Amino acid sequence: MPPHAVFAERLLAVLSGDRPVHWMLGQTVGEAYEQLVQLAPETPLRSYGTRPVLRRCSVHQPRSGAVEAFATIATGERVRAMAFRLERGADGRWRCAAVELDGLHARVPAQASRT
Repeated sequence: MPPHAVFAERLLAVLSGDRPVHWMLGQTVGEAYEQLVQLAPETPLRSYGTRPVLRRCSVHQPRSGAVEAFATIATGERVRAMAFRLERGADGRWRCAAVELDGLHARVPAQASRT
């Protein structure tokens, strides 16, 4: 499977409550892990009854080494939207750099500067 499809399935597993957030620790960079920490406790993609299913995942490559993906997920009778960004590291591995769900971006508080 292409990297964007693999990550869509991984994010679905975390946001549906099938996997814990820390499962994504080595697979995220930047604010993405903190975004997942904020989104996951609500299990926004949990579906009571049938298991949520990845219906479609499309990708756009804005530059070499980065892709922006959009996925649609069926949660029972509802269809949800998820967007995420992947970046290829110096080691050649893809990591998630940002996550948005249904157009809502998890805000990560700015770190206070130390003087």
